[in-house]
Amino acid sequence: MEALVVGAGVVGLAIARVLALRGAAVIVAEAAEAIGTGVSGHSSEVIHGGMYYPPGSLRARHCVEGRRRLIEFCESHGVPYRLCGKLIVATHEAERPALETILSRGGENGVEGLAWCERAEAVALEPALSCVAALHSPATGIVDSHALMLALLGDVEDAGGVLALNTPIEAAERRDGRWEVRFGGEAPDVLQVDCLINAAGLGAQALARRIEGAADGIPRQVLAKGSYFGCTGRPAFTRLIYPAPVEGGLGIHLTLDLAGRMRFGPDVEWVDAPDYAVDPGHAERFELAIRRYWPGLPEGRLMPDYAGIRPKLSGPGEPAADFRIDGPGEHGWPGLVQLFGIESPGLTSALSLAEAVADQVMA
Repeated sequence: MEALVVGAGVVGLAIARVLALRGAAVIVAEAAEAIGTGVSGHSSEVIHGGMYYPPGSLRARHCVEGRRRLIEFCESHGVPYRLCGKLIVATHEAERPALETILSRGGENGVEGLAWCERAEAVALEPALSCVAALHSPATGIVDSHALMLALLGDVEDAGGVLALNTPIEAAERRDGRWEVRFGGEAPDVLQVDCLINAAGLGAQALARRIEGAADGIPRQVLAKGSYFGCTGRPAFTRLIYPAPVEGGLGIHLTLDLAGRMRFGPDVEWVDAPDYAVDPGHAERFELAIRRYWPGLPEGRLMPDYAGIRPKLSGPGEPAADFRIDGPGEHGWPGLVQLFGIESPGLTSALSLAEAVADQVMA
């Protein structure tokens, strides 16, 4: 079987890897000049536990299963990662019910080790922390996302797959029982394949509209920009620190990179088009949010770092939408799978999502 995967982010590369390992001849088409330049390259690099998402949802199932597969993959391929753990904190009594809901969901979703901590227990783990209660998630961690994508690509190429950079897809249509795909770039051409996987991330809806006859039912895309600020000085925490969730995201939380450096974010800013500039003027708002759980944050330590864009399927005031994996069972077209709204926890979920997609086209 010949397969074309559109999008060389972590999800697209994971799908290409599974298809190639199952014996398909795989091409990964990426419009940009390098892998991981979109959503995957602007994430917090967190390995999520899976406790936030409604039980039975695709996000819950693929996050928990994907995390287990991801850790196994990192171990077998030498990808740097660390299960540093996370504390989700209530900074005042009114936030306790939110933590209780997360604890209940985590139990239903099969998240290992999730435990309630009263203030004294949480502060014993992280002395700089201010809270009234917290949830401790030892299954949460961080990963080098670029090293992960390189390792996935290595498996694709070892199995005979090919990466085509600077290769935008201009159109596709069903012809003579196969997918005929027209692509541009430096050497425009036409390619026929047995299956077409739309894992284009921020460009998934735009690509879907260029697939003739298969564009019905495309969900709207809502863009949420999240900015991050770095923090100079010695790290004050050894674990990730998350406040109670907010509309559109998980709040301005503290993450660590593999060198131990602290960074904070993302906030949520609804935008009409991708914009990766970080406004230094947001620092004051970040400081106010951070001091709720870290009152000892020194003045002037926050520096603009980077921003990411999440391709959401729900907007302000709406319930968070689930992942969308539209395969032949949804749209009736053989060999076509389209992924929409693959934002957080997309990186954690990637290896599980890949198996689900491969099962739809290589049953």
